[in-house]
Amino acid sequence: MNVAPDQLMNLVVEAADEKKAMNIITLNLQGISLIADYFVICHGNSETQVQAIASEIRKKAEELGVRVRGMEGMDTARWVLVDLGDVVAHVFHRDDREYYNIERLWSDAKVVERV
Repeated sequence: MNVAPDQLMNLVVEAADEKKAMNIITLNLQGISLIADYFVICHGNSETQVQAIASEIRKKAEELGVRVRGMEGMDTARWVLVDLGDVVAHVFHRDDREYYNIERLWSDAKVVERV
């Protein structure tokens, strides 16, 4: 099934929110990067929560028929990357999110406002 990038981004945000992800931020990378259209960045307060958030994102994407291209970091659960093609989710452990600060690295991207 072909899902529009903004639809997929909303699905990722909702899945992360369902597992109580903290400080969910979406960056619109269209016209800035060829990697993806959106980055969804969030964090959990424990390794278990980080794994639960990433697993929920994968589950919801697969239910919609979206192929998960890759998933890295589940073993340590400090920074889990879920590659869904047009959308890449970065699920950090609280301590590591501040350290890597990828929002700053992609500061040219616009933050997507949610209503």
